[in-house]
Amino acid sequence: MSTVGTEGNPLRVAIVGSGPAGFYAAEHLLKDKELVVGLDMFDRLPTPFGLVRFGVAPDHQKIKKVTKVFDRVASDGRFRFFGNVDVGTDVTLQDLSDHYHQICYATGAQTDRRMGIPGEDLTGSRPATEFVAWYNGHPEFRDYQFDLTAERVAVVGVGNVAVDVARILCRTTEELAATDIADYALDALSQSRVKEVIMLGRRGPAQAAFTNQEVKELGVLPGADIDVRAEEARLDALSAAEVERAGDRTLNKKLEIIQSLAASEPTGKSRKLTIRFLVSPVELIGNDAGAVVGMRLVRNVLAMSENGRLRPEATDEFEEIPVELVFRSVGYRGVALPALPFDERSGTVPNERGSVVRADGTPMVGVYVTGWIKRGPTGVIGTNKPDAVETVNRMREDLAQNRVFRPTDPTASGADELVRSRRPDHVSYADWRKLDALEIANGKPNRPRVKFTAVDEMLNALRK
Repeated sequence: MSTVGTEGNPLRVAIVGSGPAGFYAAEHLLKDKELVVGLDMFDRLPTPFGLVRFGVAPDHQKIKKVTKVFDRVASDGRFRFFGNVDVGTDVTLQDLSDHYHQICYATGAQTDRRMGIPGEDLTGSRPATEFVAWYNGHPEFRDYQFDLTAERVAVVGVGNVAVDVARILCRTTEELAATDIADYALDALSQSRVKEVIMLGRRGPAQAAFTNQEVKELGVLPGADIDVRAEEARLDALSAAEVERAGDRTLNKKLEIIQSLAASEPTGKSRKLTIRFLVSPVELIGNDAGAVVGMRLVRNVLAMSENGRLRPEATDEFEEIPVELVFRSVGYRGVALPALPFDERSGTVPNERGSVVRADGTPMVGVYVTGWIKRGPTGVIGTNKPDAVETVNRMREDLAQNRVFRPTDPTASGADELVRSRRPDHVSYADWRKLDALEIANGKPNRPRVKFTAVDEMLNALRK
């Protein structure tokens, strides 16, 4: 048989997951002019784009334009999309190895980290990931319920996801009605009684993970005044020294923005958004019915750790604040994948430059990871590009050494027959384009789109 990756024996690659990491890996593979490749992308949902569709906030439409890049990748004749196919259930790793030389998992980080404090499981204590997926129309979260009769909401965390949650809770109905937020979420939020949203950061403003643009937006919300305590916005000596050493213009600009927010005066808007620094929840307080009614906080100071990083240390100063709804946003976490090793501590699949390795350190031939399931939930959408390049380069190295699967039927038709036999209602990329056009048409004239939020709705629309 001819060498794998040539006209006589094309390299067959399966990518599991259709978010940015998966599409960037596909893009890099298809750009290789020396490689003859056939590439199939799988997703358990009928729609592609992963967190761009279900994670990016509905009022951030510019960020979602990255899907135009992914659409160009999907336009390549060597690319196929198999949506509504769950790898691990509908087809297994063994099934795929019968039809592909290499398999790359780009499944992201699908759950949240816990705070690990008493009361975390009280009614009204929820992961931010659930709320984000709910308002973005994720089919598996559309039936979730959130008690928006709460007047005070705490968001634990000061990363971009926390900012998104706080901002959506503070947006006016008119603002949300101009986005692609799920219809049911728009209805629920239009009846919200939330008066104050409190974001809580365990470290200081210099260590806050939100981006400059994200925090800047919070200061100009039409429906919410912002409140930042001046004493919490000031840098402690260790942070000031760290900032000076870094000489980071972006960081300095972030601190300027935070200082300006601390100096702002309330203007009588209907809602208030409070940002706190150097405080950590130590307990959620419940009532007799088991519902959250308050939160106990501890004041922190920053200290230098052994690895040279500033970390929060609890003091003996405590306070209690009334809250009726809590969203924890302290980090995403990957979930174990069938037939792959998994590091419970980091929530990632162990790997060396993207090549999956077993517990004994030996590589799993033909199996790779990219994106958050590879490196953990860090960075922004664009961070996945160099990460994908590293994984694809490793795939090329292994191909050159002939370290690939030996599929029994390495043909496009063989893989197609497998999918059709297991999921006859799978969704192609052409099908997705039809759904995309319908969503956009349904949103006219005032909204970017009105999303289908149930798999049955999508499949029924395709049958018409």
